Amino acid sequence: MTIAVSLKELGSIRDFIRWGSSEFNRHELSFGHGFGNAFDEARYLTLHALALPFDWPESYFDCLLTQTEREQVIELLQLRANSRQPAAYLTRESWFCGLRFYVDEHVLVPRSPIAELIGNHFEPWIDSRQVSRILDLCTGSGCIAIACQYAFEDAEVCASDISADALEVARINCHEHELDDILTLYESDLFDDIPPQQFDVIVGNPPYVDAEDMAALGAEFKCEPGLGLAAGDDGLKLVGRILLQAVNYLSEQGILIIEVGNSQAAMMEKFEFLPMTWIDFEFGGGGVCCIQYQDLNQHYEQVKHVVNNQKGIK
Repeated sequence: MTIAVSLKELGSIRDFIRWGSSEFNRHELSFGHGFGNAFDEARYLTLHALALPFDWPESYFDCLLTQTEREQVIELLQLRANSRQPAAYLTRESWFCGLRFYVDEHVLVPRSPIAELIGNHFEPWIDSRQVSRILDLCTGSGCIAIACQYAFEDAEVCASDISADALEVARINCHEHELDDILTLYESDLFDDIPPQQFDVIVGNPPYVDAEDMAALGAEFKCEPGLGLAAGDDGLKLVGRILLQAVNYLSEQGILIIEVGNSQAAMMEKFEFLPMTWIDFEFGGGGVCCIQYQDLNQHYEQVKHVVNNQKGIK
């Protein structure tokens, strides 16, 4: 269907949402960057092109669009279908913990189930009244760190990433949320360039996609930076380092929250001696565990042995 034919036959908001849904299904698009199906994504993009919010009342969906509006809507819908880019990259926005964030191709699109933990102030895994310092490791867009700052207004929140480009996105989001002088950002390979200090909560959302899953990723996921996804043969390329280094950065009552997604089974097998609480989420998602500082400290030598064996160090 050409744009000319579409503009002639489609008139209302409802028409474009329906047409967009059909086009997305016809192109066999993948969903998982904020919306779970073709209809919701077509609705979001149609309303975004019209500068309207996603919760715009359906009673207005039969309103006819102007010629200019029709062109704007169909251009965005066709760009999504033909480019296979995630909608968030096309609109330069995504939502996490009910907060709006700027995103571009230098960061992953926010979608972590850790949002639910932040909403619950990390309870019952820690007494939220004891949380005064939080670190978001591998922050990307900064969404986890910024959401934590909202949830823990009096806490000191820090965030780090190895990517300078990702940190520029995080800075944009800190500015938009008026946290420029409040939230601390570090450019660091995991903990390497973070000054010595103790945190009550360390949230780690490192790359965790194993080689097999990387090879099977759909086009939308391949638009995201590989640096934020690929994690070696078993998806645990960075996990051992995190476990070893976190001991020196956690307070005595502290917890490490780490997300490894589909690499959960590999982590459970490799570090089977380490007490890990795998979290069940009410709103979906998985592959996230909580590790207490005391357990991490107690099993430090075993973790070190596993990591050294992986490196071939005796």
